[in-house]
Amino acid sequence: MFDSIFNSTNADATITVTNLLISIVTALLLGAMISVVNMKTQKENPPSQSFNLTLVILPAIVAMIILLVGSNIARAFSLAGAFSIIRFRSVAGGPKDITYVLFSLAVGLASGMGYIGYAALMAVILCLVVILLETFKFGRSSATSKTLKITIPEDLDYEDAFEGVLKRYTLHYHLSMVKTTNLGSLYQLIYNVTIKEKDLIDELRCRNGNLNISLIMSPQTKEY
Repeated sequence: MFDSIFNSTNADATITVTNLLISIVTALLLGAMISVVNMKTQKENPPSQSFNLTLVILPAIVAMIILLVGSNIARAFSLAGAFSIIRFRSVAGGPKDITYVLFSLAVGLASGMGYIGYAALMAVILCLVVILLETFKFGRSSATSKTLKITIPEDLDYEDAFEGVLKRYTLHYHLSMVKTTNLGSLYQLIYNVTIKEKDLIDELRCRNGNLNISLIMSPQTKEY
């Protein structure tokens, strides 16, 4: 079951159409399974359609590359030269996205080398591990980081005005941005905070003269 379907010792052995189809179809099916697990376990921050499609297609592409290269060193160098001209302009994802990409690559490599049993077993075990970790919320902190925006008058000393309140009501705070608003008559302070008590906003309203205060549930992404 765990032997390669390409069991010939000849490095240039002819690959049959049947074996090729088994390898590619297996890679596609396992890639689809990985993509479905990714969608089901990331409901709070759903991945894009393009990323989900990539997880389906990537194992099959890797499997085809392995089938083309085989054990031929000359082919390997030729393909390396061909792929070196490709430049990926997409922004790198988070650690979880990179992990799924590596997962898909591993499945594609195993399928391309003909180890169908290993590829299937590896995919099933790792998918079950991911589902279990997400089900039990492994490693997830009960305190989540949020973005706090405070509007203040231009004559208020923002460096010291909220320090005592933030120390008392948050586990962590960091002033990430200061910008003007309302044609320059007001300032807006943007903090990344981890809240430990819920009375933070009421306390801040007493300090900023009842001007706008907003608390965004997820950290604000960096602006460029």
